[in-house]
Amino acid sequence: MATDFSADRMATVLSIDGGGIRGLIPGTILAFLETELQRLDGPDARIADYFDVVAGTSTGGLISGILTTPNDENRPKFAAKEINEFYYHWGPKIFPPGERPTSIKDFPLCHPVYNGMPLREAAHLYLRHITMSETVTNVVIPTFDIELLEPVIFSTHHAKLDVLSNAKLADVFVSTASAPIYLPAHHFKTHDARGDTRPFNLVDGGLAADNPTLVAIDSIPRKEVPEPLDYKKLLVLSLGCGKPKFEPKYSAELVDHWGYPEWIYYKKSSPLLESLFAGSVDMVDFHVTARFKSFLSEKNYLRIQETDLTGDAVHFDLATKENMDNLVNIANNLLDKPVSRVHSVTRRFEKVEGEATITNKDALVNLAQRLSDNRKHRLRS
Repeated sequence: MATDFSADRMATVLSIDGGGIRGLIPGTILAFLETELQRLDGPDARIADYFDVVAGTSTGGLISGILTTPNDENRPKFAAKEINEFYYHWGPKIFPPGERPTSIKDFPLCHPVYNGMPLREAAHLYLRHITMSETVTNVVIPTFDIELLEPVIFSTHHAKLDVLSNAKLADVFVSTASAPIYLPAHHFKTHDARGDTRPFNLVDGGLAADNPTLVAIDSIPRKEVPEPLDYKKLLVLSLGCGKPKFEPKYSAELVDHWGYPEWIYYKKSSPLLESLFAGSVDMVDFHVTARFKSFLSEKNYLRIQETDLTGDAVHFDLATKENMDNLVNIANNLLDKPVSRVHSVTRRFEKVEGEATITNKDALVNLAQRLSDNRKHRLRS
């Protein structure tokens, strides 16, 4: 769908971070939001009906695909509640707990930790042979081309304009979820009617944009935008997969003595990947918050992120039932926490002054009403 900013309605964006098995957190939140939308508009309401753009990186790319894959009637095939069903069934297959490294000695030297076959099988089973141009709303998924050393952003809008960008959704998802060291890179080609091909050699989109909110906003398909994007006409829901509780982690004195092994694995974490992804997530949130604030439209941007993960919950590849159950509980508790935004000075997630009694659940109920009203306006026009 093209977004015409001359119309008296808002453009809507859903963005979902990367985070492996911690995708259960946004999965739980989206199931709650869809229930609220169904309460307003009936049992057939689906998340994809309400957003002009659905963006996701890594595990967020999977969620985006599940939400926007069409059935035979070109309606969303899956309900949001089926996201968590995917993780419970496929999580232990993609990340077998018995193969999970518990020390640097457990990391294989000549191949990734996990073989990636269950990930490919799950992607093709859920997303079938759907291409990017066939999703029920506009999808945006970042990946990273390891051959060219540059980001590759796949989108429904671009795929409709350029046939060589019209990749299968399953291939794009496998690519954006292929975390270096842990899962193999993904290679595939696209073709056009003349026989021209375009090769892709891709790894985890988190190397480009683990939080794809800015990419999503800048990818809104629209007919004409003669002036800079008006954030007063933009409604954004950005969902994180959780981050560890803030505490001092690695001092310069400590890492000064590190070599390759410690950067890859230290005290049950991967400092290299953790630093790359965490920095990207927080900087995007800071910049998006600043953009909305400059338009005096902070309430048009809702970021829901758990910032106090501890213990097993911090790991993106721990797919035991106990940990998955815990992640769902964390998400449910997050719904009852006050709405928070990143502070412009400290850059930490903090309760919003004057809104301390408004929970994330309250904010989602309000968002559901706004999304419902906006969709009705769109259908009338």
